[in-house]
Amino acid sequence: MNAPPAPDQSRSEQSLSDQLSSEQPPAGQTQDAPDLNELFDRYATLRDTIQGLEAEREELGAVIKAALLAGQSAETDIYRATLKRSRRLEYPLDRFREVFGDAATLEVASVDKKKAEAMAKAGDLDGDALANLAEVKEVVSLVLMQKGSG
Repeated sequence: MNAPPAPDQSRSEQSLSDQLSSEQPPAGQTQDAPDLNELFDRYATLRDTIQGLEAEREELGAVIKAALLAGQSAETDIYRATLKRSRRLEYPLDRFREVFGDAATLEVASVDKKKAEAMAKAGDLDGDALANLAEVKEVVSLVLMQKGSG
């Protein structure tokens, strides 16, 4: 059982778990702590709100990235929108399968390029053929740069 809050500690400063696990009030008195259904309702509301905000952020990000790629610029009093490019090496599955067969494809398909490179290093795959299969994929990310830094 949890100790009652210190006299100067308000009910709102107690953690929700402390409020839920605290003793029930005597008969005829009400308890200020939210019940489990109220907490669950709040949780669901927050989750739905966050998911909606994330979807909106993704949509806005796509529009802003397209505009920046077209040469436009965007900034606020605090931030400047920039694009960060990164590249990663990938092996196209169909071509990998043609060159190395089903067994090797299955072996590396559940892992990543590191596994294929390790197999080439160990001599299980032809390193030159693997290098010829490699493709560089470019990823463009929207970055908020704080003005006055960098």
